[in-house]
Amino acid sequence: MSPADLLIDSLGRVLESVEAVLDGASDDLLAERPGPDANTIAWLVWHLTRVQDDHVAGVAGSEQVWTAQGYDARFGLPFETGDIGYGQTSAQVAQVRASADLLADYHRATHERSLAYFASLGADDLDRVVDERWDPPVTLGVRLVSVVNDCTQHVGQAAYVRGLLG
Repeated sequence: MSPADLLIDSLGRVLESVEAVLDGASDDLLAERPGPDANTIAWLVWHLTRVQDDHVAGVAGSEQVWTAQGYDARFGLPFETGDIGYGQTSAQVAQVRASADLLADYHRATHERSLAYFASLGADDLDRVVDERWDPPVTLGVRLVSVVNDCTQHVGQAAYVRGLLG
């Protein structure tokens, strides 16, 4: 298995989990909070997809799916275009309202773009430094593992919230 195959398989599992969490979910369920300041399913799926979109586009040197395919307008959120949800307040989390279909469409589009990029990578590519603001500097491999980790954590949280809410 190549590093690209490993990354593709990892994000394939995230996609399967996102689709399972969203399957049959109403808009109200997606916006419901199990506690006063808890994250919603809609926010969790939107955020994990925004992180994947932002980070993969950043290392690939491409425009994000969010803007390239008009998802920023389709979601119509009152945030800055580049916002990915990091550090948002409870009130901002509550503003993310979207249908299961829209969330799934955006996630699938981002997933497909990520897979295309991953398929172009060789093992040596993963050692390329992509962020020198850290000590040690962040390599492409570390950044992509971070993306997979973030997506896995948040889709697990979304599944947990869905289980809590029934």
